[in-house]
Amino acid sequence: MKNARHEEILRIIREYAVETQEELAARLIDSGFQVTQATVSRDIRQLRLRKTAGPDGRQRYTADEGEDPDRAMRYQRVLADAFVSLAVSGNILVIHTVSGMAMAAAAALDSLDWPELLGSIAGDDTIMAVIRSPGDAPDVIRRIEQLTQPGGRYGDQREPV
Repeated sequence: MKNARHEEILRIIREYAVETQEELAARLIDSGFQVTQATVSRDIRQLRLRKTAGPDGRQRYTADEGEDPDRAMRYQRVLADAFVSLAVSGNILVIHTVSGMAMAAAAALDSLDWPELLGSIAGDDTIMAVIRSPGDAPDVIRRIEQLTQPGGRYGDQREPV
């Protein structure tokens, strides 16, 4: 259902100059989807929609046409540069970072869009990330270590961000 709704949202914003969440919700309802304001807001975040000026100068929702590979690499470098250690308990990962870097590292972690990672919250130097199931933990840990350790995906070629 969510995938169908996301496809419909993308179709709607391609065809119409949608300016508000309310307008998007109304168009979804007209298309047969039962949605709330909270659902539409969450969908906008998940689809990474943004508002841009249309030809008439009015703001409208648009979708990125593709992920910027340089941005993804920068996020992963932030995670690698901030990383100190990690521990796991069941389906909870606790990642320690350099002081003051947890929020940026959590944003980088979330940007990876791994289906096993449901989300994360960050303090000053600690991230708590929820993994879909305890069985997914070893794979997630291995992939994080590949990104953050010397010799990992970016470990030997890091540049200042």
